[in-house]
Amino acid sequence: MINNVENITVDNLLDKVASKLPLGFRFVTMTCVDCGEHFDILYHFDKNYELTNFRLGLKKGEPLPSISGLIFAALVVENEIQDLFGIKVNGLALDYEGRFLLTETAPERPLCRVPGVMIVEAGKPAEAAEVK
Repeated sequence: MINNVENITVDNLLDKVASKLPLGFRFVTMTCVDCGEHFDILYHFDKNYELTNFRLGLKKGEPLPSISGLIFAALVVENEIQDLFGIKVNGLALDYEGRFLLTETAPERPLCRVPGVMIVEAGKPAEAAEVK
């Protein structure tokens, strides 16, 4: 469980992020979690060794506004999320268009859950795999 979390929306994302900067907060990173029906996007900020977090619930298929116009370094993790989860990030300062981490032959959205796809543990037969 992450402490110090404020829920935000797509509509107030840029205002909330911008409000942290003049207060001396430092952008640390973002985290993306596939929750099945939606993604949780967490924005992590630090001030005086204390983390403050924003949680944005993003419906699958909905684009995510980029914060790279406010915090240029965010383009790295936003491109990673775009590659690994298949979330379209709008307004990236530098958009690698799905090829920041993945090659043309790599699986698409490798960290995005796909209903009905089985995860097979090493050493177990496919018949024993659980659908997750």
